[in-house]
Amino acid sequence: MDPDLPPTTALPIPLGEGLAVEARAGILARLRERIVAFAASRSAGAHAEDLAQEVLVLLHEKYGHLDRMEDLVPLAFRILRFKLAAHRRRAARRGEYDAVDVDQFPPVSDAPDPAAVLERKELLARLLGGISRLGEHCRELFRLKLQGRSFPEIQGLMGAASLNTIYTWDHRCRKQLLESLGGSWEGSGGRGAP
Repeated sequence: MDPDLPPTTALPIPLGEGLAVEARAGILARLRERIVAFAASRSAGAHAEDLAQEVLVLLHEKYGHLDRMEDLVPLAFRILRFKLAAHRRRAARRGEYDAVDVDQFPPVSDAPDPAAVLERKELLARLLGGISRLGEHCRELFRLKLQGRSFPEIQGLMGAASLNTIYTWDHRCRKQLLESLGGSWEGSGGRGAP
């Protein structure tokens, strides 16, 4: 005992009451084992110990007057069923049932795939090389298309007599670009012209 602390007076426990406390503690210890086993078998897993502790605290606080095993067992398991149901609702609400371990399945990155980036760079270099080999007329048409201009706008800017003329120029320029690239678009997976 610490000499700095003031002496406390312990209240004497009557002999019969001390035996009842020890008997109740033994009953609760056996009951705890059964509660943990039941909770673990009902998919509480790692939470079985916590649920058993909650049940025992409730038995101690609200049902301290019960001291027979026949009274405590059904009451404890009724409380445990309510606690298990609450645990399942809480886990479902928090999304713990369908949670995925981050170490096993890392989250998907927002960064583009390096292979796709490289493929796109190569295609862009080929297209720029092919466009640079075209005539001034076709380069101007591609420049306006890449700026997002519509065909009627391109008609006005390039001074074409009709819209069909712009369509014809576009077709011929794309055909020339394809020929300058060697006859295939190759970087776009064969999906057609750019």
